[in-house]
Amino acid sequence: MDSGLATKINTMLPLLDEKQKRIFLALEANAVGHGGVKLMHEITGVSQTTIIRGKKELAAGESAHDKRIRKSGGGRKTLTQEYKGIKEHIEKLVADKTYGNQENPLTWTIKSLRNLKECLQAMGYEISHETVGKILKELGYSLQQNQKMLQLGESHPDRDGQFKFINQKSSKFIQQKQPVISVDAKKKEMIGNFANTGAEYGIKKSPTKVLDHDFPIKELGKVTPYGIYDISRNEGFVNLGISRDTSEFAVASILRWWQTLGVHTYPAARKLYVTCDGGGSNDSRRRLWKKQLQEFCNITGLEVHVSHFPPGTSKWNKIEHKMFCFISKNWRGKPLISVEAVVHLISTTTTSKGLKITCLEDKNHYELGTIVTDKEFAAINIVREKFHGDWNYAILPK
Repeated sequence: MDSGLATKINTMLPLLDEKQKRIFLALEANAVGHGGVKLMHEITGVSQTTIIRGKKELAAGESAHDKRIRKSGGGRKTLTQEYKGIKEHIEKLVADKTYGNQENPLTWTIKSLRNLKECLQAMGYEISHETVGKILKELGYSLQQNQKMLQLGESHPDRDGQFKFINQKSSKFIQQKQPVISVDAKKKEMIGNFANTGAEYGIKKSPTKVLDHDFPIKELGKVTPYGIYDISRNEGFVNLGISRDTSEFAVASILRWWQTLGVHTYPAARKLYVTCDGGGSNDSRRRLWKKQLQEFCNITGLEVHVSHFPPGTSKWNKIEHKMFCFISKNWRGKPLISVEAVVHLISTTTTSKGLKITCLEDKNHYELGTIVTDKEFAAINIVREKFHGDWNYAILPK
């Protein structure tokens, strides 16, 4: 065997793709003449069948520079081609954990990919969890977290009617360039070096150390973020209360938003539309809520139109999924060690769609149990809508 020829060939082969190798070895075999194919096989270890195939390609006039390396239809078959029924088996496995209407374009699964892979392998399929994920994506599935959207008991018969009323009235106000806000109080948070749900990136094996208990620290107390979300501007305001979540606190928060942002954003406003749930400090049946709104109207000169979401549908309130959820994401894994830290974390919350939030601490003290007398309640200048006046009403300045 010519050692120089062997060195040349073995130096060239790593630089060539599959087709170029075949044609190069075929050319060298032709140069050697009789026994050339066998010699190339002995030098390189490439099968004689492959070298003969290269000779045929040369004879057919194919070039080593042609883009296609393999014959059309060549290569390994995909798993869905190899296993004809695999998609049906995957859908059957997730069917018992599928939620929502199957006619919708998106269906949801809470089965993990690795669990599905193990079930399929037990059926005789050789498949990886990555491939299971690709097939599920093709079928319209995606991983989903739990979402608080289901009602306990039957929904109110006028639920959809109220949604339609709110949508139409919101659109009308926005067209008239009048402010439309969604309001609610976020759950109370304890101040202190307590564990906060979630995780964030940090140096490996250096977790933030927090207290091993969740008992409130009286000296630090709790905070209640009362939020106002401007629907048309994607802009938020949070009044961070250190006292109690009362109707007086709720309306004081709306007034603070108006005096801080609203009056400058809407200098020509004549009325304000407030959408909120039907419980808590902005309860649709709460007298103090309406009395405080009357005081708001008298101070600002605005008509305040209010709509409450039906029972059990507070999660449809815009502020829940347009602002509060992003605040929770922004402070996940971070201990709320002080009121100042909470103000900072809320104020720095942003989204890719441009959400901006202003947060201010409210140091006022709000008392529980304030009674509104029949005389005081009768003095409220309230006008109720024909459709569900208990949910939809306006309070006018005196």
